[in-house]
Amino acid sequence: MSYFKADFSKKLFGLMPDGEAVFSFELSNKNGMQLKIINFGAAIVALKMPLKNGNTIDVVLGFDNLEAYINSYELESAPYLGATIGRFAGRIDAGAFNLNDKTFHLNKNNNGHSLHGGMVSFSQKVWKVKKVNYGSNPSITLTYFSPNKEENYPGDLTVELIYTLSEENELIIEYKATTTEDTIVNLTHHSYFNLEGHNAMVTDQKLFVNAEKLLEKTPDDIPTGRFLRVANGTFDFTSPRECPSKIDNTFVLENETELAASLFSENNNLKMSVYTNQPGVHVYVGGNCFNAIKGKENADYHSTSGICFETQNFPDAPNHPHFPSSILKSKEMYYHKTIYKFQSF
Repeated sequence: MSYFKADFSKKLFGLMPDGEAVFSFELSNKNGMQLKIINFGAAIVALKMPLKNGNTIDVVLGFDNLEAYINSYELESAPYLGATIGRFAGRIDAGAFNLNDKTFHLNKNNNGHSLHGGMVSFSQKVWKVKKVNYGSNPSITLTYFSPNKEENYPGDLTVELIYTLSEENELIIEYKATTTEDTIVNLTHHSYFNLEGHNAMVTDQKLFVNAEKLLEKTPDDIPTGRFLRVANGTFDFTSPRECPSKIDNTFVLENETELAASLFSENNNLKMSVYTNQPGVHVYVGGNCFNAIKGKENADYHSTSGICFETQNFPDAPNHPHFPSSILKSKEMYYHKTIYKFQSF
């Protein structure tokens, strides 16, 4: 029996404009599954899966160099490839919310709204690497300190993020956060998955979403507060069917199994199942880099290059009292766990 030795490697990935070094880290389990992350945005660059036929396939979109990651945030619609999103995933209406009888006005970066944490959010920060464990179930722990009033959010927020590569071919993501004063928090992961390779299309792959409801939204993609039933509609994925070419919707997770969604490639006989302790999963097909920036291996990423499963609280939750609370109080801990489990048939 042959094994891949579970280990990690650290390499210089590039320099920030101010000269700060950004590193890449590689983890692998004994099955040959490999994870590559960078501490810019705590982003996943590559996730390589061994197939039953002996081939290995990279199932996430990414860039080959730091300059491309930095420049991607200047595109007309930033793709947030593989990034960690915070302080608040999704949109906040008009960039404003009330907390403890005070109104906070966030930086607006999307049609007059705040999206994915604001102008320069967690996805564009250099995270600290706290520790790396290798051997069985290798993992890497990263941290980020978000000071009070960053992007106009209240409280000093300390975030810890753990990526684990299990021996069962799971990518496990855990977030912990604490604050010095009451604030709002909604963290998520923004990898674009494609089970047929990062340079393919996702529209032939089968999508399943374990949700009977989704959030109604305005033309600006702001939740109205209403829940819509998916039954027999455009976004009914309660039975697996082909990925749509356009989807940008938050599904309500009410099933106790914590199975949120799955994706299956008949071509590669590869399945990814998504599990989470969060109340929603935002499903988005995209990855377009508008022919302005090349992806890994000189790939041209387009509007159907990948699909995101953004497990999270609901967008604009602070402005809808009947949504799950996104308030994190001082002396409490935010905890979010999501698993992307891969099976090769």
